[in-house]
Amino acid sequence: ELDRVVDRLLERRPDIKLLFLVGSCPSEVIKLDLSRAAQRLSSKHQPNVRVLNYSGSGIETTFTQGEDACLAALVPEAPSAGEDALPSLLIVGALPDVVEDQFARLFAELGIGPVAFFPPRRSGQIPAVGPNTRMLIAQPFLGDTARALEARGAKRLPALFPFGAEGTTHWLKAAADAWDVPEMDFRRVVAPHRERAKRALSRSKEVLDGRSIFFFPDSQLEPPLARFLAEELGMRPIEIGTPYLNRDLLSEEMKRIPEGAQLSEGQHVDKQLDRCRDARPDLVVCGLGLANPLEAEGMTTKWSIELVFSPVHGFDQAGDLAALFARPFARRSVLRV
Repeated sequence: ELDRVVDRLLERRPDIKLLFLVGSCPSEVIKLDLSRAAQRLSSKHQPNVRVLNYSGSGIETTFTQGEDACLAALVPEAPSAGEDALPSLLIVGALPDVVEDQFARLFAELGIGPVAFFPPRRSGQIPAVGPNTRMLIAQPFLGDTARALEARGAKRLPALFPFGAEGTTHWLKAAADAWDVPEMDFRRVVAPHRERAKRALSRSKEVLDGRSIFFFPDSQLEPPLARFLAEELGMRPIEIGTPYLNRDLLSEEMKRIPEGAQLSEGQHVDKQLDRCRDARPDLVVCGLGLANPLEAEGMTTKWSIELVFSPVHGFDQAGDLAALFARPFARRSVLRV
């Protein structure tokens, strides 16, 4: 049946060049071996289509693990770059095309390259990976992918994540240092973008400065976002809940966790709800299932899902990222109950 469905899909969509079979709890309960199925289907449809698989069941910490599992499954498909290959930079993590283009222009201005993005926009353009590959991680939830690339010889550049003016500057500086870009050249290229980002942030800072915020665990984006809100917008994180804390990927972020903020790992909703109610923060970042009840209790909430699916990386998106946190206050100010 699976073969028949895949055959029909590829017949209707001849533009598909890479197909993923994603395991779920039902497929594993009925003992459907998707790994062997992927190998069989890939052999059947080569060279036009490659079929890969990964498991999406048992995702206990956060749904963003799905991207991590997908990219980790893609790593073995990357060609090998030898020890004599030129140094290259690999940006790891799915980003909107517009954000990729902005980063590509900045790296070109800094003289850093060649630069590739993983995943690539087209499946036939998977970049080569080897001992001279340096990688910048764009998303804090890609632990398995980072380990798989390191096993292929790539070396990770520790950095803050590119949220806001400061985070993006630090992220770019990690690559600039690896390429020995002179400090004056780095400042000349980055300063105009950084200043524009700071101006964009100023509008939301008027609303957010001095307000308290409580993060429920959702996506693993919480620690870098809390750092951004505290350092650049003057917010006061009370609790930074995250479903899983990858201390390796977040090594630079951990150094800048705001003083006085409680860092919690894992899903302990009842206890977290008790702490949230006791703290009465100005803003609560949580999933939809908690947002509506907390709104009914008089709290102002922000849906965490928007932070995953909105373009929020880099200088040009800094103002939009800040506005996502300022908007709930504007909404509440116009609502009349």
